[in-house]
Amino acid sequence: MFVNLSNLLINKNRSPLKAPNIELFDETLDINSTENYELSIQVSPDGFSFCLLDTIRNKFVLIRAFEPEENKYFNSDKINELLSKDEFLTKRYKKVNVVMPSKKFTLIPAPLFDPAKKDEYFKFNHIKEDGNMIIANRISDPDAYLVFSVPKPVNDLINSFYPGAHPYHHIKPLFDHISHSRKSVNGNCINIHVEKEFFNLIIFNNNLLKFCNTFNYRNISDILYFVLNVFKNLDIKQEETIYFSGLTEKYDDLSSNFSIYVRNIKFAEPSGNFTFSYVFNDMDLHRFLNLFSVVNCG
Repeated sequence: MFVNLSNLLINKNRSPLKAPNIELFDETLDINSTENYELSIQVSPDGFSFCLLDTIRNKFVLIRAFEPEENKYFNSDKINELLSKDEFLTKRYKKVNVVMPSKKFTLIPAPLFDPAKKDEYFKFNHIKEDGNMIIANRISDPDAYLVFSVPKPVNDLINSFYPGAHPYHHIKPLFDHISHSRKSVNGNCINIHVEKEFFNLIIFNNNLLKFCNTFNYRNISDILYFVLNVFKNLDIKQEETIYFSGLTEKYDDLSSNFSIYVRNIKFAEPSGNFTFSYVFNDMDLHRFLNLFSVVNCG
């Protein structure tokens, strides 16, 4: 976890908020020039984070991340507090991207998709909870629509602050990242993205989507069990490379346990037409892969 203690220089006039768990910013950051910046937000019950891309230099210059108190979640009231009191989130931006992670989603091949039936598609695999709404994202690789649910109060709140900002499911920027990175991979391209209570396993083989699913987990043993069973069924060998992103890091229990069964473990690095300020040098960028990668979604 990396916190730049000099944040007091820009936060001294901010309305009272719980301090970010992570905060990094470049000295060129200018709160009066936000119309030259692209704002990307990731919001879920498990956390709230945002970053700023200086579109003149194509450089990320700020990240802030907030986590709820232990055994608690961010509800719409807390998200409203963050949006209305953080001095950067109340500014105007050149563009705003919103990522909303959700374990409930389904993929529909684009030729079969009917926008009027997105709720029906969702209900094939999931129960639609009260107070939730169904949203569809178009993805190009594979050629499909990603249908997912989000809490309507949170979606309405985001739209009230950033009119026209269409939310993306976190799989969309993840697919975009994989689409570019797998071009240099022969055979299987395997990605595991870890959130607080679920993880996504995505496998491409020779540029075709072979597997994509979400698994709930309680501990590391659950993740190992699900992944290794998929590997067994798909005849994936020990020599394959796994790319991790999200809530894992080098030498933690998850990667250490996987290294017993898989020889090559790497951590997915965000890539695109952008760079990072030097203040990000010691940060695990894979932790916020989707937040940084959403600027590629166009």
